[in-house]
Amino acid sequence: MLVIWEVYVHIKEIPAFILPPPSKIVVTLYLEYDQLLKHSWVTLQEMLLGFALAVSIGVPLAVLMFEFPILEKAFYPYVIGSQTVPVFAIAPLLVVWFGFGIASKVIMAAIIVFFAIVLTTLDGLKSTDPDTVNLFKILRASRWQILWKVRMPTALPFIFSGAKIGISISTIGAVIGEWVGASAGLGYLMLYANSTLEVSLVFAAIFCLTFLGLGLFAFMSLLEYFAMPWRKHLKNESEV
Repeated sequence: MLVIWEVYVHIKEIPAFILPPPSKIVVTLYLEYDQLLKHSWVTLQEMLLGFALAVSIGVPLAVLMFEFPILEKAFYPYVIGSQTVPVFAIAPLLVVWFGFGIASKVIMAAIIVFFAIVLTTLDGLKSTDPDTVNLFKILRASRWQILWKVRMPTALPFIFSGAKIGISISTIGAVIGEWVGASAGLGYLMLYANSTLEVSLVFAAIFCLTFLGLGLFAFMSLLEYFAMPWRKHLKNESEV
């Protein structure tokens, strides 16, 4: 694909300010390394803080919704509603309320991630084997013990699935927040480069965003591997 892209741009003689060849984007990555690294660090902080905020609120909320069905009926429409409203409609309000600093971008990233965390955690808790729960009840386990020793281990694969989705799409919230109002970050850099027709720098920023998303997804997958060691043993047994 990169070779076809490179050849097509040269054959059609497309100006670099419309579609730069991959070779020019690579050169831009090298020449603008310091600037890209500085703005990538700002966006990474927004993504991680937004993800942490979504997890710290989403997981406990999902547990409460599962344990108390009346809370599920009360909060579930709002969880769904958080995704039905276009994020571009919310972003300007967040900037007005929380300013042009990092707070508005963190909250925007958290809103993007929140839905995946709550929904997967709730589904995971509901997927617990009822026979196992009944066995623990016969053994006089408390409600907390059943939640901690049975339901949460069962829900972990679901939680990590939501976390891997959330950590990947947290770039959306961070960048949209930077587009609306910011003085740093890859989204801000993309707008600045676009206004000066430095399209190769726009593509370089997009590459950095992709790298951040893939890197965080890989980290979350590694964390999942160490958090659930029993899945490795079950896989080995099934292969045998």
